[in-house]
Amino acid sequence: MAKAAGGTKNSARISVWLQGKAPRGGGRKGDQPSGLDRDRITEASIRLLDAEGLAKFSMRRLAAELDVTAMSVYWYVDTKEDLLELALDAVCGEMRLPDTAEAADESWRDQLRALADEYRALLIRHPWVSPLVGRFLNIGPNWLAFAVAVQQTVRRTGLPPHTQNGAISAVFQFVYGFGTIEGHYMARCAEAGMTQDEYYREAAGTVQVELAAHGVMESAKDLLAARGDGTVEELWQRDFTVALDLMIAGIESLLEQENRGERASRGEETPGARQGL
Repeated sequence: MAKAAGGTKNSARISVWLQGKAPRGGGRKGDQPSGLDRDRITEASIRLLDAEGLAKFSMRRLAAELDVTAMSVYWYVDTKEDLLELALDAVCGEMRLPDTAEAADESWRDQLRALADEYRALLIRHPWVSPLVGRFLNIGPNWLAFAVAVQQTVRRTGLPPHTQNGAISAVFQFVYGFGTIEGHYMARCAEAGMTQDEYYREAAGTVQVELAAHGVMESAKDLLAARGDGTVEELWQRDFTVALDLMIAGIESLLEQENRGERASRGEETPGARQGL
């Protein structure tokens, strides 16, 4: 078979999902470490990543968690990167995906909101996910299912193909950024041993004192007042909902522009044209 142009010497190293599922080295079954398999190793990796974070994760620490030697773990994966990729896909499977295959065309707004909510919740629940999303190809079964659901939903909007990628990027890169910041904020609160509301009140009070004479405080006065007396969790949710509504409104506006352009190309007069708009 001819080698693909620009291919690597070992394409399996691009992603753990391009490797065979057999244990590393293809040894005899009797040689495999007792009681271990990839699923158990992946579950332990997720527990450690949730508890200690990405920076502290190591094969030695994982082996101690499993009460085995590090070499036993290497029987099932070649590198720590493989484990991180497996863990990343496993937690993606926690997202509850809407049934986009049989959905009606007009349901795309609710489906887009549902997908955005699930992705945001994933990023908050597992803060280590966000730095890994851009590190791998994300071609495991759960990430592929998520990608298909997103593509089918955006296709159902009626946008032409040349604008669909932009719509996907606008919505889900926004969700990625929002969920990442929210997750990091919650992690800081946990490290400080404070609730979100306690941390916000202390931080806001310090900023207002230290930057009292700065123009940014005068500029933000109305924005701060508009936040009202809601909890930080309620503020996060309100901001996310408003921002997502703006994204959906943008898709609707783009769709209307495309429709007007198609009608104009067919020589059809639009209501706006009749009104001189």
